[in-house]
Amino acid sequence: MLNQIKGLHHVTSMAASARENNGFFTDTLGLRRVKKTVNFDAPDVYHLYYGDEVGTPGSVMTYFPFPHIARGRPGTGEVGTTLFSVPEGSLGYWQERLSKAGVDGLKSDEAFGNKRLHFAGPDGDGFALVEVRDDNRAQWTGNGVGEDQAIHGFQGASLRLRDEGATAELLKFMGYQEVDRQDGVLRLGMPGGNGADVIDIETMPNISGARLGAGSVHHIAFAVENREKQLEVRKALMDTGYQVTPVIDRDYFWAIYFRTPGGVLFEVATNEPGFDRDEDTAHLGEALKLPTQHAHLRSVLEKQLEPLGDEKAV
Repeated sequence: MLNQIKGLHHVTSMAASARENNGFFTDTLGLRRVKKTVNFDAPDVYHLYYGDEVGTPGSVMTYFPFPHIARGRPGTGEVGTTLFSVPEGSLGYWQERLSKAGVDGLKSDEAFGNKRLHFAGPDGDGFALVEVRDDNRAQWTGNGVGEDQAIHGFQGASLRLRDEGATAELLKFMGYQEVDRQDGVLRLGMPGGNGADVIDIETMPNISGARLGAGSVHHIAFAVENREKQLEVRKALMDTGYQVTPVIDRDYFWAIYFRTPGGVLFEVATNEPGFDRDEDTAHLGEALKLPTQHAHLRSVLEKQLEPLGDEKAV
């Protein structure tokens, strides 16, 4: 069993409108945009990152906004719900705030001893705010959201699978342990994790496979401290029979990717070097940052990319 993984690093999804996406995560959810860059493989598409003040691993939601992309079709083989941790007693505030903002899909429930508020993102994305006791991770308190309500980061995520067996075994190999099972949902947790350390598996044997599109999670990334530990994880996964990509430099972390038995794309990302490698912390996410190989496209991209509507402030 591996011991290098500490929980989630980030979750990356797809959207149709960059401006609407940016407004939702900064204005409505009160997160900070910590990086404005572009997709390495499609530089005419943004890669937007939202999180706490510095983009701490375990707090970062990222998006590829593809203009005019069709909405995804929910199903198995994907991340179903991304779970955000909020302070106990804050869901009433969030119910009111999200309702006033016209957010769809508001629904309250309770699972594994935690009160939750489900809601949908602009493209039908599945989210839930979860009241978590004693989450001491730093919060970003921008856009009118105070410390008593602000998001701490992820609690975790749920996976929708036709069969849990092989993916559950993979997660246990990665260091997760079975915590509980309720209403057909298996909960796995990471002992001594980073706070974003819960994975739920919903088994749906009669549901068809998901179709990737706006509102879909593209991949889910797990955190390791550094490149040395990442290489240890890569070797162990390959020795177990997984096909893992070479290490890829993503400027703010190094990444490896592999497809799980249930169809979900997993990434293992390093905590280093972080989002402040090319911007001062006070100004994270303000300027358009381009990967070196796309720097020559700046004048073209600045004209093509959709204005986010807050270019003078984050």
